[in-house]
Amino acid sequence: MLKFFRDLLTDENNQNNYSHDSETYRTHTSRKLELATCALFLEVAQSDEHYEKSEREQIVAAMKSLFTLSEKEITELMKQSDEQVRESVSLYEFTDVINHYFDKDQKYEVIKNLWRLIFADEKISKYEEHFIRTINNNFHLEHNDLIASKMEVKKELGIE
Repeated sequence: MLKFFRDLLTDENNQNNYSHDSETYRTHTSRKLELATCALFLEVAQSDEHYEKSEREQIVAAMKSLFTLSEKEITELMKQSDEQVRESVSLYEFTDVINHYFDKDQKYEVIKNLWRLIFADEKISKYEEHFIRTINNNFHLEHNDLIASKMEVKKELGIE
């Protein structure tokens, strides 16, 4: 966890080191964002202690749509993210990365993907609900964004 923050701070303080190789910086930044996003998905999926195949499939679909990754890349990313989740002490370290690089619309899409994940196993646990509320607050989104995203996903999935 400390390494995660140290790497993030080092990136911000040494961004000029990448100035002559902006592709390396973009690749490194993209990887941090992918790891942080995948870690949030895993945190929510595992929060009710019932990590099901449908939830894994939803994480894969979300990561494909958000980052255009291959199945193999996502499998590796999920392994790395799972390790980050086990070492973490809070969601903040992941939401902070996303706040740094995503705008409001992109964060709203992450919230919608979290709702899709929560609905994947057709039940909402109090732990999942707690995590998504915390993530929404950490993203500095309004409560009505949380409700609107939930309603959009329910309509999309045909849930009443």
